[in-house]
Amino acid sequence: MQISVTFRHMNASDALREHATQRVDRLSKYFEKPSDAHIVLSLERHLQKAETTILAYGMVICGKESSSDMYNSIDRSVEKIEKQIKRYRNKLVKLRPKDGAKLKMRFKLLESPGDADRDLASDLPPTIIETRDFQARPMMIDEAVMQMDLLHNDVLVFLNSKTDQINVLYRKNGQQYGLIEANPHNAV
Repeated sequence: MQISVTFRHMNASDALREHATQRVDRLSKYFEKPSDAHIVLSLERHLQKAETTILAYGMVICGKESSSDMYNSIDRSVEKIEKQIKRYRNKLVKLRPKDGAKLKMRFKLLESPGDADRDLASDLPPTIIETRDFQARPMMIDEAVMQMDLLHNDVLVFLNSKTDQINVLYRKNGQQYGLIEANPHNAV
């Protein structure tokens, strides 16, 4: 397993790097193929955050934790990932994303003009404050639900491997999900 450790807003420490590497390396027993792991250790005010991301079998598994102790944060983020891997181990191996065309997508976050002058604000177009590129990968709907759960996201855009159409899966209340399917055959 290839492991990289990044420090943000704090001094790099060999002891922390070694601790994080050892904890994540223990997870390699769950993977048959080599995988990549990236650990981001950051300090925000009084909280020490550890964010661990593992790419295995074409899926992204993420665990985030924060506490007053960085060692505790690292341990808890790795424990979260281990629980997710144990829960989805069979699905991760069996339901690998299919090799196939990946569709490049772009996500833009827009911000409307301020509420200072409402008459003037309606004439101004919204401004783009963030742009992110990503790939919509081919997957089945149950794989998409699993990927959302692993990433702790509320929305996932993917390429439905049955229909080869873009689908949007979103989380509703609790464990309910909504699915938006693009269907060009019923276009008006």
